[in-house]
Amino acid sequence: MGIRFSKSIKIGKYIRWNISKSGVGFSIGNRFLRIGLSPKGIVRKTLTLPKTGISYITQKKIKRK
Repeated sequence: MGIRFSKSIKIGKYIRWNISKSGVGFSIGNRFLRIGLSPKGIVRKTLTLPKTGISYITQKKIKRK
């Protein structure tokens, strides 16, 4: 079993820095629509319908040089 580490720091009303073992990422948005960038270069867009448990997620890996 591996050890996991993550910490989320909220900056302002809509911006969040996410710190984990693999690096630093960030996300911006509210509880209905959120766009995030992971340390591994994955852009994730999440659209959520509150109080239903239904969400739609798309993700795309961006290439870094």
